[in-house]
Amino acid sequence: MTGPHDKVWAHAPGKLILSGEHSVLYGMPALAIAVARYTEVSFQPLGLGEGLKTAFENLSSGEYYPLKLLSQFKSSLDQRFDQFTRGELDVHKILTRPDDLAVYTLASLLHDNLATSRSAIPGIGAMNSKLAPGQLASRSELPIGAGMGSSAAIVAATTVLFENLLERPKTLEERYERVRFCERLKHGRAGPIDAAAVVRGGLVRAGETGIAAPELPSDHGLLTGKGWYWVLHGRPESTTGECVSAVKAEHARNDALWQRFGDCTTAFLTAIASGHDPDDAISENQRLLEMIGVAPDLCQTFIRQIEVIGGAAKICGAGSVRGDFGGVVLVHLEDHDKMALFMSGYPQMQWSALRLASTGAEMGKAPDHSSNGASS
Repeated sequence: MTGPHDKVWAHAPGKLILSGEHSVLYGMPALAIAVARYTEVSFQPLGLGEGLKTAFENLSSGEYYPLKLLSQFKSSLDQRFDQFTRGELDVHKILTRPDDLAVYTLASLLHDNLATSRSAIPGIGAMNSKLAPGQLASRSELPIGAGMGSSAAIVAATTVLFENLLERPKTLEERYERVRFCERLKHGRAGPIDAAAVVRGGLVRAGETGIAAPELPSDHGLLTGKGWYWVLHGRPESTTGECVSAVKAEHARNDALWQRFGDCTTAFLTAIASGHDPDDAISENQRLLEMIGVAPDLCQTFIRQIEVIGGAAKICGAGSVRGDFGGVVLVHLEDHDKMALFMSGYPQMQWSALRLASTGAEMGKAPDHSSNGASS
């Protein structure tokens, strides 16, 4: 248990899906990488008061959650999710405040404690006397709603933080399942790949056989940061949940289409594991995303321009079903000078070398990676 003024931190990396977004929800494999850009979550007991105050940088102006009502709060969101699954509620209406997802994660952990501990105290202390009133804060380097796993990262970091505070440590598998369970409220349907990347770190593959950590040559660009980039093309106008719902409505039963996605992911992994050029697989994956309607025209134009200068690129998240922006784009281009010159034509876009985070969510502040040379 923390002292009256102690602040404790946990952090989790972001992620990029290299191949298999959307199709992973239909039984196909997906490949993702944990990215060395982080979300940090902290908790500081305040001593006075009867609730949690939130302070989520660049996300909200702060909210107040009475501790004695956290169980009721969790139940209300579970009910909204049930309404969504019955088609009675739009996915973006499950969570009504930006802070709700992190607080739901805490309430979910506390509910576990209540179920397993006879000494849990109802009322103040919110189902467990180890939790005091205090401030739950967060700051993040990840763009919100752009395909870099911001929601999975905040759930993972919050989970690790309160596992420690409540003295209820979990295995990696249990933590992974927790992130998937909580993130379903954000997207309506939470696939395995986001949770696996932010919990485990490194390169992860999700498929019918479970989660695996493929090995890469020690000098591979995904490990060294050479030749691989992420570009924030622009924040999508539609949420991940909306994209998932739209794709499901149009393509859920198209088994042949999803098999093409699966073959593309297999080809991508085979290429990078053997040190060969993955550009054909990257481009094929992009064309498939265009087929299912999640690649806005302006984003397609940007990607074609990357191809003209000798690179390959693709949307790395859910994309968007309206507007001009597709979120984060993965770029493979060996010539850094050529990439820098090309991006000088897009001064409004944030971009950087893609750098792997070797570890997933854990206690403490995020590693200092100020020397990574991020561009904006």
